[in-house]
Amino acid sequence: MTTVSIAKNTNDVEAAQELTAAYSSIKKEIAKVIIGQDVIIEQLIISLLARGHCLLIGVPGLAKTLLIKTLADVLDLKFSRIQFTPDLMPSDISGTEIIEENVSTGQKAFKFVRGPIFGNIILADEINRTPPKTQAALLEAMQEHKVTAAGETYILAEPFFVLATQNPIEQEGTYPLPEAQLDRFMFNLWLEYPSFNEEIDIVKSTTSPYTPTLSHILDAEEIIAFQDLIRRVPVADSVVQYAVQLVARTRPKDERSPKFIRDWLTWGAGPRASQYLILGAKTRAILSSRHNPDIDDVRAVAVPVLRHRIIPNFNAEADGVTAVSIVEKLLANE
Repeated sequence: MTTVSIAKNTNDVEAAQELTAAYSSIKKEIAKVIIGQDVIIEQLIISLLARGHCLLIGVPGLAKTLLIKTLADVLDLKFSRIQFTPDLMPSDISGTEIIEENVSTGQKAFKFVRGPIFGNIILADEINRTPPKTQAALLEAMQEHKVTAAGETYILAEPFFVLATQNPIEQEGTYPLPEAQLDRFMFNLWLEYPSFNEEIDIVKSTTSPYTPTLSHILDAEEIIAFQDLIRRVPVADSVVQYAVQLVARTRPKDERSPKFIRDWLTWGAGPRASQYLILGAKTRAILSSRHNPDIDDVRAVAVPVLRHRIIPNFNAEADGVTAVSIVEKLLANE
C-alpha cells in the first residue's frame, strides 16, 4: 500500500508540497480505471479537500458511479452507496431503531442500527428519484456532519463527503432538488462525452481481461490534516473582494449587477457561494504548487460554484440562455 505520511513537525510549506505530490499520485491511480475526465477529477478532489460536496450530472454510461468508487478506493475511505428510489425512506439513509433482546437476562431494549450515511464517501445515486422528505434526510448530515434519530445525535466520521448523481435526460418520475439542498453542494459538475480517442481507449480497456490494482494514497487522518491545511492558506484581500463582488453581481436587485443579470435572473447566489469560491481557489492553488490563490483561481471554480445557485427567469429561457452562459458572460464582463 502506497501512502503519503505527514510528519507531526511538518510545517505548512512542506505539507503543501506533500499534498501536491499526493495529488499527482491520486491522479495516476485513478487513470488506471478512468480514462479522461481530468477536470472533473480535479474538481472532485478540490471539493473533498475544501470539505464540500458535489452534485454530478451526466447521461448514463459516463462512469459517474465508477469514478466515485475509484476515488474512495484510492483514498482508503469507507464507501457507501445509496440507490435513491421513490420508495426510499429517511430511516433507510440515517438508520433505524430495532428491539434487541439480551439473551442472558431476557430484557429487551432499543438499539440504533446505523444506516449507509455512516461512511466517509457517500454516493447518493440518482438523488432526484426520491421524494423531498427523503432528500431532506441528507440536509443535516451534509451541513452539520451529524445525524439525529429518536432524539439522539450521532456524529459522523470525518472526512465526510457526499457525491450525488443525476441523469439529465429522464425527468419523468423525478423530484427536482429544492434550492436549499442544491446550495449544500459546493460544486455542480456536468460530465461530458469522452473524445473519440478516449472512447477508443475506454472500449479497449473495458472489453479486455485487464483488472487494475489500485494503491491507497491517503487515509482519513491524512485527508483531515490536509483539509486543515487548506483552511490556513492565506488569501489576499483583493482576491476575497473579487469573489464577493462576483457573487454580488449575480443578484438582480444589487446596484452593481449588470443589465443582463437583471433581465435574465430571478435570484442570485448567496454568501455560501463566496465562501466556496475562496475555498476552491485556495485548494486549486495548493494543488498547482502555489502558496497563495489569485483571481484566476477564483475564476476557474466560478462556473461549478455558481451554476446551481442562480435561477434564470422566463426571459432567459425564451432567449435560450442557460445558467452557465450567464456565469460565463459575467466573467467576461469582469
